[in-house]
Amino acid sequence: MIRRLYDWVLRLAAHPRALYALAIVSFAESSFFPIPPDVMLIPMVLANRQRAFTIAAVCTVSSVLGGLFGYAIGYYFFETLGEWVVRAYHLEAGLAAFRQGFEEWGTWIILIKGLTPIPYKLVTIASGAAHFDLFTFVWASIVSRGLRFFLVAALLWRFGTPIRAFVEERLTLLTWLFLIALVGGFVAVRYLF
Repeated sequence: MIRRLYDWVLRLAAHPRALYALAIVSFAESSFFPIPPDVMLIPMVLANRQRAFTIAAVCTVSSVLGGLFGYAIGYYFFETLGEWVVRAYHLEAGLAAFRQGFEEWGTWIILIKGLTPIPYKLVTIASGAAHFDLFTFVWASIVSRGLRFFLVAALLWRFGTPIRAFVEERLTLLTWLFLIALVGGFVAVRYLF
């Protein structure tokens, strides 16, 4: 089943409209959607390595724009929509810790958390709820999200065929590791922050 899904995603990633779908997923993930854009970014770059950096740029720009939407949710609608998103993912404890640390470490929180499996939507909503400086939020988001997506794209661009073979040989293991990292990010926010 995982092999069929992987093959389907690779075919979808090669579709002419795949870039639009990636943009939508990247935007949504930064504010309310649970699935990270890596699930599309990786197969899209593997399917078309010549466009690796265009794909990473679309992913980055869409993620930052989605981050601005998440910021707006926290800033203007925290009592309604923001709290609902935070409760839906059981991130209440993580949000409280982020809000406390923003005054002293806000920029570093955005830079570091934007690179980790910790849900970026928590960072964006918390930034807005804490009324963190918007200019700093935007440039830190561009740096962290850009670094994350361009690093993945660069590695796949440089080592595409061997990485693709590695992924295809160990698809089930890598799928489980990815899911563990994703769930681990949510668990870390809930219980450690």
